Amino acid sequence: MTGNPRVVIADDQALVRAGFRMILTADGIDVVAEAADGDAAVRAVAATGPDVVLMDIRMPELDGLEATRRILTGAPGEPRVIMLTTFDLDHYVYAALTAGASGFLLKDVTPEHLVAAVRLVRAGDALLAPAITRRLVERFAHREPGGADRDLAVLTPREREVLRLLAHGLSNAELAARLHLSEATVKTHVARILAKLQLRDRVQAVVLAYRTGLVTPG
Repeated sequence: MTGNPRVVIADDQALVRAGFRMILTADGIDVVAEAADGDAAVRAVAATGPDVVLMDIRMPELDGLEATRRILTGAPGEPRVIMLTTFDLDHYVYAALTAGASGFLLKDVTPEHLVAAVRLVRAGDALLAPAITRRLVERFAHREPGGADRDLAVLTPREREVLRLLAHGLSNAELAARLHLSEATVKTHVARILAKLQLRDRVQAVVLAYRTGLVTPG
């Protein structure tokens, strides 16, 4: 994907929005709109069609979780959402991931990390390392009875194995070594898994692996 990312910033604190705008625009990233609550965020996204939304979890009128669900009700090609939170491992984070967010950032993130996160997510990658996501999912996820057979039936046995290892936090290089495949082949398997399951990124794949019981906590 070429060109600079187009971003909407949704946060009820004007100073946070201003600070993030300054950081992003200084790096050439286009902030196309700001919003002070979830309703305004949904409208801003509809009006501007951004690549990435920086979404505060706690906002008045409509919180960031419901706003994210409304924004991401379309096809997997919809904008990527990065949730903003004040506390590490906030109990809302798992709900944000299951709502379709591609990761989360703490509000005290460094400027370099903020810019890198926006560019990473815009490129289609997940912001959270699979191992970090796994810890979140293990803490909050509950298995859906019979879910794996029902929801993962479209996958080949090899794809199910790739998904299982992905959910354990293995990188592409580690997957390639474990399965005696090239990294290019692993990337192809991951891309097919995401397409078949209509998932946005690896974070969503990890969440689904635990929710369906393909992988169990512990």
